[in-house]
Amino acid sequence: MIRVLLADDEAMVRAGVRAILSTDSGIEVVAEAADGREAIELTRAHRPDVALLDIRMPRLDGLAAAAEIRRAVPDTAVVVLTTFGEDEYIVRALADGAAGFLLKTGDPRELIGGVRAVADGGACLSPQVARRVITELNREGLSRRTAARSRVESLTGREREVLALLGTGLSNAQIARSLHLVEGTVKAYVSAVLARLGVRNRVQAAILAYEAGLMTGTEDIR
Repeated sequence: MIRVLLADDEAMVRAGVRAILSTDSGIEVVAEAADGREAIELTRAHRPDVALLDIRMPRLDGLAAAAEIRRAVPDTAVVVLTTFGEDEYIVRALADGAAGFLLKTGDPRELIGGVRAVADGGACLSPQVARRVITELNREGLSRRTAARSRVESLTGREREVLALLGTGLSNAQIARSLHLVEGTVKAYVSAVLARLGVRNRVQAAILAYEAGLMTGTEDIR
């Protein structure tokens, strides 16, 4: 059972999101918060697998709450769920360690799939957000690509393989099947890759993999 905390200052929105998640028998909403501070308190109390946070909430906004939850309860994956898709929100949420960024206007299946993905150790970005991230990476171009390739040079061949698959959004179990490894070994590789690259989570690692060319075939991962 995937345990979820839901934070949004609008009761009707919380009810709608809860209803969508309830269609999946493997997901349970264990707590609801109406503001960012309450979200932090309830996350500490319930230790959910996933915290779904709105951005604009009273007392403390969702982005600040996300950063604090990542510090205080690192085993809880944070997904930002909002109607706002501005680039500055995306950049701040991902920089603070959010595992996903979904828009409320998206398909309900994206919400369920996103919750399942991050609970399984993966990441999720709505298609609109993914396009913005890729556009920004392409805009900055060569300088980021050169820096990213320099950073991945510190990895072993196997670690680059893991990073490349991680960048496609695969979970640890899926990576294990692809590389014919046990899941515990993959988990150790992922932890080592994140530490070597100095990134906070799988989303940041995936962005770095894209920048380095691991996602486009322009870098030899062997």
